[in-house]
Amino acid sequence: MNIFSERALTELVIDRLGHRGDGVVLQPDGRSLFVPYTLAGETVDVDLQGGATRLNRILTPSPDRIEPACRHFGACGGCLLQHVAPAPYADFKRRLVVDALADRGLTLEVGETRVVPPHSRRRATFAGIMAGRHPLVGFNERASHRLVSLQECPVVKPQLLAALPALTALTGLVAPRKGGLDLTVTLTAGGLDVSIAGIAARDVDRLRLPLIELAERFDLARLSAGGEAIVERRSAAIDIDGVAVTLPPGGFLQASAEAEAIMGELVTAAIPAKAKCVADLFSGIGTFALRVARQAEVLAIEGEAGAVAALDRAARGMTGRHRITTERRDLARRPLIEKELEKIDAVVFDPPRAGAAEQSLWLARSKVPTVVAVSCNPATLSRDLRTLVDGGYRIETVTPVDQFLWSSHVEVVAVLRR
Repeated sequence: MNIFSERALTELVIDRLGHRGDGVVLQPDGRSLFVPYTLAGETVDVDLQGGATRLNRILTPSPDRIEPACRHFGACGGCLLQHVAPAPYADFKRRLVVDALADRGLTLEVGETRVVPPHSRRRATFAGIMAGRHPLVGFNERASHRLVSLQECPVVKPQLLAALPALTALTGLVAPRKGGLDLTVTLTAGGLDVSIAGIAARDVDRLRLPLIELAERFDLARLSAGGEAIVERRSAAIDIDGVAVTLPPGGFLQASAEAEAIMGELVTAAIPAKAKCVADLFSGIGTFALRVARQAEVLAIEGEAGAVAALDRAARGMTGRHRITTERRDLARRPLIEKELEKIDAVVFDPPRAGAAEQSLWLARSKVPTVVAVSCNPATLSRDLRTLVDGGYRIETVTPVDQFLWSSHVEVVAVLRR
């Protein structure tokens, strides 16, 4: 029987947990059937139609199954793995890294996953839409544009959830009739920093005064739209290793301060004590540069102008650390070449999800003794590590960091030496 071609209520046994967090059933013809919210070894009752499945019941639960932490689990698309016990959950994150490395022929020991606690996410992006005349704010359902109206969220800090009334009022004020808004909220030292995406520039101008009044009413530290600060009532600064850094409106920030601290610890521990000059590539606002500056001078290179300016201002005001020199540069188009790397004692790179393919090629040709690679994408990281290994580097350690709690994503820090 080919279960992909008919609709039926069917009992299946889950073979394994797939890379996206779904249970996988292997079929005799080699194809796979994916069943969300299931675990290896479970017998489940599903509704089948074509290649799609809908889980009806868990008939034989896995001993690794636990009660989800949130009432919205299974409806909200933000979390996929709240039903997995802590130890197998951490091992799943580790296996994401092990398998990605193996795909590139890299077989090595991967460290235990460093997992952040619940309620640690300091930044989140909520969706805002108009349902008729009523504004709605929440997270999308899985594979859907429908919103889950949130009553709780064990991932984010409570202050972000407390921002929902302000976000609902914002949505009612500026949301288009069709489509919606992305509302990014960050908890800063000055309070809540809110950035709106999906609003036209002409609407920003038209609604500037009501937006300022709304920020006053809900005591927002800063309100931005389209990368422009509409009102800044208090500084939207965050602390990076004891240095205050003012975020550029809508700029990138590590989602969890706890995860940032873990990654910072791994990066700085890998820098040799004798290193005099360290290059921090794709440096952002200085997540690693400000920490490494305790040990050595830093050349921080980043393509986003706002991040470069934020780091430069912070570096000028810091004391008791080595100099940080900033440079704006698109490393995907113009990587540091071999000659520029000659006086560099160590390189740290933390690129976007696409990775650092071009930069890795030049590093592989260089004589830089230490490279620390940080990535939120094990697949592109493994590609770049393969390039470095082929160029003569040896991978010393690989550590998964679970910044994205209960999702199928993981951060990785890898240390390489010549």
